[in-house]
Amino acid sequence: MRVEGIVQGVGFRPFVYSLATSLGLSGLVGNDMDGVFAEVEGDADVVERFLVLLEQRAPPLARIERVTTAGLAPTGSAEFAIVASAAAGADGAARRRTLISADTATCADCLAELDDPADRRFGYSFINCTNCGPRFTIVRDVPYDRALTTMSGFPMCDRCAAEYQDPADRRFHAQPVCCPACGPTLTMLDAAGTATPTTGPPGTDPIAAAAAVLRAGQVLAVKGLGGYHLAVDAASEAAAAALRGRKHREDKPFAVMVADLAAARELVEVDDAAAAMLTSPRRPIVLLPRRGSGTGPDTGRVAPSVAPGNRQLGIMLPYTPLHHLLLRTFAGPMVLTSGNVSDEPIAYRDADALERLAGIADAFLVHDRAIHMRTDDSVVRPFRGRETVLRRARGYAPEPLPVPVTFTRPVLACGAELKSTFCLGRGRHAFLSQHIGDLENAETLASFTDGIAHFRRLFDIDPQIAAHDLHPDYLSTRFAQDLTGLEVVGVQHHHAHIASCLADNGETGPVIGVAFDGTGYGPDGTIWGGEFLLADLKGFERAGHLATVPMPGGAAAIRQPWRMAASYLAAAGTAPDGLAVMTRNEQSWAAVLTMARRGINAPATSSAGRLFDAVAALLGVRDAVRYEGQAAIELEQLADTTVVDWYPAAVDDRDPLRILGMDLVRAAAADLVAGVARPVIAARFHNGVAAAITEVCAELRDRSGLGTVGLSGGVFQNVLLTERVATQLAERGFRVLVHHRVPCNDGGISLGQAVVAAARTAPG
Repeated sequence: MRVEGIVQGVGFRPFVYSLATSLGLSGLVGNDMDGVFAEVEGDADVVERFLVLLEQRAPPLARIERVTTAGLAPTGSAEFAIVASAAAGADGAARRRTLISADTATCADCLAELDDPADRRFGYSFINCTNCGPRFTIVRDVPYDRALTTMSGFPMCDRCAAEYQDPADRRFHAQPVCCPACGPTLTMLDAAGTATPTTGPPGTDPIAAAAAVLRAGQVLAVKGLGGYHLAVDAASEAAAAALRGRKHREDKPFAVMVADLAAARELVEVDDAAAAMLTSPRRPIVLLPRRGSGTGPDTGRVAPSVAPGNRQLGIMLPYTPLHHLLLRTFAGPMVLTSGNVSDEPIAYRDADALERLAGIADAFLVHDRAIHMRTDDSVVRPFRGRETVLRRARGYAPEPLPVPVTFTRPVLACGAELKSTFCLGRGRHAFLSQHIGDLENAETLASFTDGIAHFRRLFDIDPQIAAHDLHPDYLSTRFAQDLTGLEVVGVQHHHAHIASCLADNGETGPVIGVAFDGTGYGPDGTIWGGEFLLADLKGFERAGHLATVPMPGGAAAIRQPWRMAASYLAAAGTAPDGLAVMTRNEQSWAAVLTMARRGINAPATSSAGRLFDAVAALLGVRDAVRYEGQAAIELEQLADTTVVDWYPAAVDDRDPLRILGMDLVRAAAADLVAGVARPVIAARFHNGVAAAITEVCAELRDRSGLGTVGLSGGVFQNVLLTERVATQLAERGFRVLVHHRVPCNDGGISLGQAVVAAARTAPG
């Protein structure tokens, strides 16, 4: 018998052992490159019972993909044994098909031991068992055995070794098993990297010393599961502001870690769905509405600089013993953000972290267990009672995604430029990488290439096809095109978005795909981003889009949304007196209009992101941005969600259809001059975009006969817009697909590229 899936490092062999012995069966069980193999001997009806219970009662972290059986001649053995791992499958094949579990939050059993003064692991920061703890971040190679993890340098003491070798123990073959006598240790370092005392009077142990740093309003660097974090007292405005200044992260919200659900409920609205996400073994950051929209009961517990002007707060619960101990000692919420300077990947190697974070952190809480693969925190949010992933990383990667197409030849998909991920495809599995970051510097590119090499080694995938974005200047595109001996498949950006949505939902299409984002390379030479595609996995037809407008200054228009306001107002043929956006930017306004009119460094764009930017600048939300999508995010925050009327936008019924976005800008400008409240205008704009999307989809249904709509692209991170669109489409009889397992933003692009490449290169 062979069991494939996530069955190593999750207590599967002791489970098989216990199940078989409880049923009076004999035989053996072990690990190999494919997963778990077993020989089970006994009465036929008992063996059948064993196979049923094998799947029904599998360990909590196991994910069984397939069980295959074959008859064997009885050996007459009277015992059941767990045998040593094999370096190859039972058939001698060297190919690795086993799946690696993601890192998992500390389980209830381990927490009970952590809190028990009589337990030898009481207060130990590295307590774990087969049901929890580090996995992906410490694995160097497979099979998943201690010698091939970063725990190899910590020989087990006799007591840990006894637990490790006892099939009845919860720590049987738990590869990171350890205790204070034989495992990793904590150390406090000062800003210069010098160790501070860790023994002596109360207050000098590392956890207490770290909590003291937080109470003093200082910045603490903490080595976690997948990298370093930066922590401060979430209630201290001075500390949060100092962290922003040192990290060069002027506006983007920070995440907050709290001790438990009760503490989370003091800060944010937590319904049953949100509670399930917060307490899941994955322990992501969950974006939730702030109590009182940031001005109510949480005032004083979360400083304004933590999430300035934001109705939502990113909340997470502790997921390592170290976090539990630190939060209990500190006794308050703490900011926990990636240990990096803005736009760099998270630091994970000790020497690198000490160097890169030296100007940010006042002290370092470190340990001596190496991190092999850096992995940032995942980010999710609830949408209609279901989890929607915005950043897929720790707790999710590298678990594979079943896809609705077969990779008859192995595929490497290289993703996009922003929110970079890569994806390897084999069989019916897509191995989507953890979030890597924006491919705009050497450090991130190195993380990208190292990650590909690691995934290829772990899953023994030797790609024959490389898929990439059509943009010729993306580093991911150049990487794919520089690979030798691979067939190269270019995939249009927005087709990849819709294909990702299809794969996320286990479908192949065709659908009416609505791909709204900031930027994507258009085959017609324009910058796409407000697209309606008739698409399946193999191909697409551009059936509609936002009417194009000039983008004055090119990339400068992304950084300075007021330029898009000028462009859209010019396209709308209106410039009413009294518009503050014109006054604020009067020195450059005329020059920008000339640039747009003459088409000098002003590429045409159909981008929905730039339309949102234009209205945000018009309403005085933001003339310049400091991170991607900031103006649109803050425009959503401004909108009055009780407003139900909308601005109409005409649709040019040529082929392809064109939504006249300038109608929305003209109406917003008129209302602004007339003194209508900005939250009302923002809401009417959102509602107008939703109404226009619905009308175009209805027209395309009449033309194509398709009744399913897939929504993808970063603009659909906007919950207000997505809720309005999904509701209106459903009311018109459409079936609506949205993302849940992978991000709708560019973090899901590589999955879309992979399934498109598989569909296009399949035999026949």
